Amino acid sequence: MSSEETKQKVIAFFENISKYYGCKTEITEGLYSRYEDFSATSTTWNLSEFTLIRSAYRNNGDRLMMEGEKMYYEISAKLLVDFKQPKRHTFEFVELYGSDVYRITKVKFHSKY
Repeated sequence: MSSEETKQKVIAFFENISKYYGCKTEITEGLYSRYEDFSATSTTWNLSEFTLIRSAYRNNGDRLMMEGEKMYYEISAKLLVDFKQPKRHTFEFVELYGSDVYRITKVKFHSKY
């Protein structure tokens, strides 16, 4: 992870994620290069929706995991370079997979609160 502050924010997120169990969860994933020149139009996007059942940290491989019925999504804690909460119940993770290849994962919970 890029900084101690980012690490603490991610830990806090996963310590409190259980409040979203049972909520519809929307994950938008994008692959792109050149972080400084991010453009949504030159990014490859995927969208998944599921009801969050559980989450965990997988020690073997340093992965953050979210699971729904017939759905499993992982984020590499080791490759994480950014994490933020742009809106209520919405979180963004950015991982660096190569010298200039990034994956952005936007997680939105349709919370009952």
